[in-house]
Amino acid sequence: MDSQSGIKITAEAPIRAPSAVPVDDAVLPFEVDALDLRGRLTRLGPALDDILDKHDYPTPVGKLLGEAIVLTTLLGSSLKFDGRFILQTKTDGPVSFLIVDFQAPDRLRAYARYDASRLKDGQNSGALLGKGHLAMTIDQGPDMSRYQGLVALDGGGLEDAAHEYFLRSEQIPTRVRLAVGEEWRGGEGRRHHWRAGGMLLQFLPKAPERARQADLHPGDAPEGSVKHEVAEDDAWVEGQSLISTVEDVELLDPDLSGERLLYRLFHECGVRVFAPLPLCAQCSCSRDVVSSMLKSFAPQDRADMVKDGKVVVTCEFCSSVYQFTPQEAGVEEGGQDARGTAPSSRSSLR
Repeated sequence: MDSQSGIKITAEAPIRAPSAVPVDDAVLPFEVDALDLRGRLTRLGPALDDILDKHDYPTPVGKLLGEAIVLTTLLGSSLKFDGRFILQTKTDGPVSFLIVDFQAPDRLRAYARYDASRLKDGQNSGALLGKGHLAMTIDQGPDMSRYQGLVALDGGGLEDAAHEYFLRSEQIPTRVRLAVGEEWRGGEGRRHHWRAGGMLLQFLPKAPERARQADLHPGDAPEGSVKHEVAEDDAWVEGQSLISTVEDVELLDPDLSGERLLYRLFHECGVRVFAPLPLCAQCSCSRDVVSSMLKSFAPQDRADMVKDGKVVVTCEFCSSVYQFTPQEAGVEEGGQDARGTAPSSRSSLR
């Protein structure tokens, strides 16, 4: 069992040609043993459509949320327990809030909050996000403590943020590639489709000293201080060079299988792939969940949610709408005004 990836590695792995069959909505773990590299490759198709189409996002917002979803699958799919990995941004840019919730082993949901009036042509992901922070949270369940890592966002994109996170929090040499695009098809039926792909590559040598990185700048070093530098291992230099050659079209190509893409990159050194991990778009909301949430509110809060004789709750992830009578929502007699309504509008479930 590999302690870093959790993947069981046998001494006599079968050798075969890479499969030509593309597999969407899955994460494909792999390793390049000769270079001490481990990684994961994500390809998303119908599941991404399912998530993004529920909100009819403008194209730039859809692409940015797609990048966040890909990054979350690359990181969340490494969980070895039935927990949750949550990626969340809060910034001052046109897209002020992103959240992607990955519930192990395979369930995804996500949404974005944005200001349409601030969207402009040509904005990249860094401009859409602006300044703020990105939080990555691992929730191991109600009886376990949460782990959260924070990364400052200062005009860079999600790839930059991922690299900064691994540099400062995990201290594992890591490179990430993310790509999201739109596909238009002719003929009958649905013509517009979203596609996304991503790759995460990490250097995990058996000798830890080979993965040493330069000390982080303390921010208050005296002027003229010599910057700490550590020569990168040749194997990691080669790994970075290889992943840098991956083009967006290769990550998105519906006719290029993940195995063929990995073979194209690493065939000279030899690449081993493991069983793909399927992904699906599935929200965790339900009428029972919403009902329990409403009962947890204070009586006056529940009363304030009544409008036109009912309580309406909309899930911000999947846009499902749940309606309750005041009695079903636990509103006490006399908790409404004389007209039987309160001034607030719909509530949102998140």
